[in-house]
Amino acid sequence: MHVHYVRIGWKLLRPPTLTASITPVLVGAGLAIQQHALRVPVFIAMLVAAMLIQAAANMLNEYYDFRRGLDNAEMVGIAGTIVRDNVSPRNVLVIALSTLATSLLLGVYICASSSWWVAVAGVGSMLFMYLYSGGPFPISYTPFGEITAGVIMGPVIIAITYFTQTQTLSWTPALASLPIGVLIGAILLANNIRDIEHDRAGGRKTLPIVAGRRRAIRILGAAFALAFLCVPVLVLAQRLPAWTLLTLLMAPLTARVPRLFATTRTHRELQGAFKATSQTLIGFGILLFVGLLLAKA
Repeated sequence: MHVHYVRIGWKLLRPPTLTASITPVLVGAGLAIQQHALRVPVFIAMLVAAMLIQAAANMLNEYYDFRRGLDNAEMVGIAGTIVRDNVSPRNVLVIALSTLATSLLLGVYICASSSWWVAVAGVGSMLFMYLYSGGPFPISYTPFGEITAGVIMGPVIIAITYFTQTQTLSWTPALASLPIGVLIGAILLANNIRDIEHDRAGGRKTLPIVAGRRRAIRILGAAFALAFLCVPVLVLAQRLPAWTLLTLLMAPLTARVPRLFATTRTHRELQGAFKATSQTLIGFGILLFVGLLLAKA
């Protein structure tokens, strides 16, 4: 019985997507320690809060998709827990709100340890989280989900993390956040390519539906190329240390992802292609973080 509940809880969290909240916090902290000693308690609070906010967003997405009749038992991936595991929608909503409340408590600590201006950015991020799935015109039903998620979860979270550590802002974290934002957008694009038939049946107009599957896969490849090009350019511009070129080690593994989407059709293979995109982001982020640590050593 307990194993069953743990499995359902794991599905609701959607762990492969949490790389989009872990990576920008790591990168923001790595950039901050170039200027300031790491404030470990604030870093941990920021990391946990970011993960909790995204987990809550995943659960709210689950809840609203169910309410709109979009989810079914045959859908790909780990979404659709309400319909496949017979979980009460009300329980999912309660867990999501409880998770969000916990992140708010952590946010109070982060603000008290840095600045209450952080609350403005935090509230804005939570508003986006709601508007992505909820409201009369959810962003997830439009072609703009990738770019809005990339901006909010890339540059914004990196800027917040950097500021809570250094109490300052600069162009360096803003520029260094670009490849992370692009890769976060790529995760959502990969998710929407995987779910294109399901989303079309549900009335969504996501980017892959509007642009077409083949063009969306080409856009995904271009996003990867842009992300990997950003780091050498920033190194040449002396915005990032040379050690951050370690990120290029992920390039050969990443190059196969568009091919996976172009040649696979089964549910399991599509989910594998999506996971590979998620792994690209976390691998890129860890290597960028390690490069920043080595540069400081």
